[in-house]
Amino acid sequence: MSDKELYRQKMKAQLDELKADVDKLRAKASGASTDAQLKLSQHVKDLEVRIDEGKVKLTALADVSADRWDTVKEGFESVWKSLKSSVKDVSAKFKN
Repeated sequence: MSDKELYRQKMKAQLDELKADVDKLRAKASGASTDAQLKLSQHVKDLEVRIDEGKVKLTALADVSADRWDTVKEGFESVWKSLKSSVKDVSAKFKN
């Protein structure tokens, strides 16, 4: 298996973990006060959109040529870091 494929599989697993974290936030929202539910639900929707964008970029990694690999990989890593930070921030805001 190529380094590119190994990297893609690793990042897919990490995106799946973030998706699970977002699902936990959604579950937490259902037990929160109405105001907190609204805020948390909006954050969850925003995170889901960003996860979907990450999946699109991840798919692009599979098809990228060797000469563009580093550029596309850097773009994905930027999206990944931002998404991971956002999930962490939202989780911290609504921690019980």
